[in-house]
Amino acid sequence: GPKLPVDHLEKTARILFCCDNPPGTAYISGSQDSIGIVYPGLANAYYEGGYWPTAIEHVQDETTLNFVEEHLYLIPLGPRHDDYDVLSDTCIDVGGAKALSAAAAACWDAVRAQDVNAMGQAVRASFEAQIAMFPHMMNPMIHELIDMYREQALGWKISGAGGGGYLILVADQPVENAIRCVARRALE
Repeated sequence: GPKLPVDHLEKTARILFCCDNPPGTAYISGSQDSIGIVYPGLANAYYEGGYWPTAIEHVQDETTLNFVEEHLYLIPLGPRHDDYDVLSDTCIDVGGAKALSAAAAACWDAVRAQDVNAMGQAVRASFEAQIAMFPHMMNPMIHELIDMYREQALGWKISGAGGGGYLILVADQPVENAIRCVARRALE
């Protein structure tokens, strides 16, 4: 049927990554998307300077997946405008990269500990690190949405490179008009 192969997850994810980034591609899409599509449950990728991670930690236990599903909500942002360029006016430096890496590690630790407050703080720290390096991820519409949900959310970030996708909210209560996340289980 229309399912991904259940063995050789990393190989399948690499193939998908290569299809998304054929030779001659000007802007390389991150491997996070292909890993997230292929690996069931949650996946944490560890990078050491390359496009592909050196290790992928994979979690499928129901308690952790249920925790994430109960606390992550999506607000659709709509498509990016035609002249959107997330890579213009970037401020990428070692300090920003370290801040983003530390926030990602704190988020993973919070999820593993099932600590929704720490998860919200880490997701927010991730967002702040991202927009410091990629200021064009933010725009007035996203700022308005954040203000609208600020009292309900413990943290927020933008999926992908911003301007499209979703505003991701971490909340301890259901968020009205938001899409609830559902993690794909193995063998689905």
